[in-house]
Parts: sequence; C-alpha cells; structure tokens
Amino acid sequence: MTTPTLEHPLVPRVRAALHGVNDPEIRRPITELGMVDALDVDAEGRASVRVLLTVSGCPMKETLTRDVTAAVSAVEGISGVDVDLGVMSDEQRTALRDVLKGGTPEREIPFAQPGSLTKVIAVASGKGGVGKSSVTVNLALALARKGHMVGLLDADIYGHSVPSMLGVPDARPTAVEDMIMPVPTQGLKVISIGMLKPRRDQVVAWRGPILDRAITQMLADVYWGDLDYLLLDLPPGTGDVAISLGQKLPNAEVLVVTTPQQAAAEVAERAGTMASMMNQRVLGVVENMAYLEVACPHCGELQRHDLFGTGGGESVSNALTSRLGYSVPVLAQVPLDPRLRAGGDEGVPIVVDAPETAAGKALLGLADTIAARGRNLAGRQLGLSPL
Repeated sequence: MTTPTLEHPLVPRVRAALHGVNDPEIRRPITELGMVDALDVDAEGRASVRVLLTVSGCPMKETLTRDVTAAVSAVEGISGVDVDLGVMSDEQRTALRDVLKGGTPEREIPFAQPGSLTKVIAVASGKGGVGKSSVTVNLALALARKGHMVGLLDADIYGHSVPSMLGVPDARPTAVEDMIMPVPTQGLKVISIGMLKPRRDQVVAWRGPILDRAITQMLADVYWGDLDYLLLDLPPGTGDVAISLGQKLPNAEVLVVTTPQQAAAEVAERAGTMASMMNQRVLGVVENMAYLEVACPHCGELQRHDLFGTGGGESVSNALTSRLGYSVPVLAQVPLDPRLRAGGDEGVPIVVDAPETAAGKALLGLADTIAARGRNLAGRQLGLSPL
C-alpha cells in the first residue's frame, strides 16, 4: 500500500494567487484557461510552476513569466519561484477554444447578436487624407484611458496604418486552433490585415468576395472577449468594405471625419448617406485639421489660422441632419498640430504623449461625449413587423 504524498500547505495559496494572473492576450485567468499544468512547493518554500503556452512562439511569454513570478512571489512564505513554460497539445488547444467560444456556433459575429452590449463605432470618411485613422486611434486610446474595454479593428484593407500608429508595425497575432488572439497594446485589443500578412511590404490586391471573407474573419474568428467599444477604421469612400460591414453590423454607429474645406465636406456627406442606406445610424461629425494656432512672435498671443477654410464640419452636419431626419451634430473640432502627425509616426498618439495640447483635449473631449451618450434608436431598424 502506497502512502499518498501530502500537498505543501502553501500550494492552495499559490494556486489562488495564480487565479489573479490573466493571459495577456485573452485577458482571463490562466487557471481558468487550463494553462497551469503543474504546481509544487518544496520544503524550503520554493515554488515551481509549469505554464502551458497556447503556441510555442507566443509573443507574450516574457510578460506571462513576469506576471506569474510576481504573483507567486507575493505569497507569504514563498522563498523563490521557478517558472517552466510548455506548449499546449492539440487536444488542450481544442478544449481552450471550446471554453472561449462558450458553445457558440462557428463563424458567428458576436457584435451582430441582439444581446451584444458592445457599442460598435465605425469611423468613416468620404476621401483619404483627412486624418480618419488618427482620429480612430486616438479616440480608442482615450476611451481605454477612461476605463473602458476597447477593441480596434483596422478595416482599411489597402491603407492599413493602425499598427504603425500604435507602435506595433511588426506584431503578429497568436492563433489558437481556428481562433485569432488580437494583439494587446496600450490597453487596446487590436487586429489589422497588416498583422495577418507574411510581410509588411506585401501588397493587398483583393476584390469583393475575398474582402468580404477577410472582414468576416476579423469579426468572427478573432477572440475579442468582452468589449465596451469596438472601433472600426473604415477605408475612405463608399466601396465594398463599407457595404460588407453595413450588412454584417447593421446596428453599428458611424462617425464621419472631414476637414473644413468644402471639397472634403461634400464627399464626407456621401459616407454618412451610405451608412444610412445600410441602416446604420450616423453618430456625428468630427472636423479634423479645423484650424492652426500659432503664437505671435511679438506679443505671444495665440492666433488662429484657417488653413483649409472653414465650415466643412458644420456643412456635413447640416446636410446629414436634413437628409437623415435626425440630429447629426459636430462632436469635435480637432486643430492641426504637428505633434498629432509625429505621434502617429512614432507610435505614441497625442492623447498619450501630449494630452494637454488643444488637439489632445479635443480628442479626449470627443471620447467624453461619446461615452456620455446612451443608446439611441433613431435611424435604426428594429427588426419588428406589424401583426
């Protein structure tokens, strides 16, 4: 008869501490995900923890090792920590996928379901060059810094710039079976077609049906988890991607970005009209590059210069309000600031790097306005039919 091995009295406390360690990509406890493969504490109080990675090349393994070490070291009585990293088997990855899917059918877009509590905001523009992606990235970061869980989908298939703007141009998502883990960065969950290409310099030359499948994959096959907001950076114009997203996410709200000049305003109206045609509600208008403030070299007083004219945002607001039958307000006027451009190039957007600037305050104010708004049913189809 064999004598059972007694568990060290610190093991339950170490296990409880590990329950507070979240996987950096999935953001759920590693104990809940079946990632803790073995746990032991020796007579001297040294803990040994074996953690299973989803894949061998997991990009967050150093973060996971650091978090596990810190959590276990904080347990009173533990004298040291050894973390051993293994890799899940195919069966374990399948079990993890089932846990994350929660028994839902394959290829289901969670944000399109009636019970979804995620606010989906698609950021659109009539033409390129108006700073749509800069507005999207800064708005996402501003919402995250208010304590919201935010996902960011770079749906600008041909001009995907979001990874570079966030300082992760070479990041690649982790795949778990047929699921994709979004890349965690700066408090956001991010996915972009640029992250799915084998090389950064590879050209995306896709047409309608392939574009549609790519959009479905980024919405349905990515494990987004629980989000308060999902922001989508749309391609400029009214092409295939805007139509596809309108069909897949009819209850999304659309934020239209323009600049003050009338040429940009006219095409921005078309983007808002397209959203309405797809039964999406237009949330409001952002006028980017609204003006430039410079200090007078003699008196130091700030002087405003309207480099691109005036009135574009108001023009789009008035036209869409009249056309759609509900209020489409100008939600923000973001001034021209070289730091806004520099922040995007360096991967440190202005709401993080210089929130005290006029542009930073305008974008943070935009986040405040959006976060304060309740759900509005104006302009939406409710899926009801008369008896």
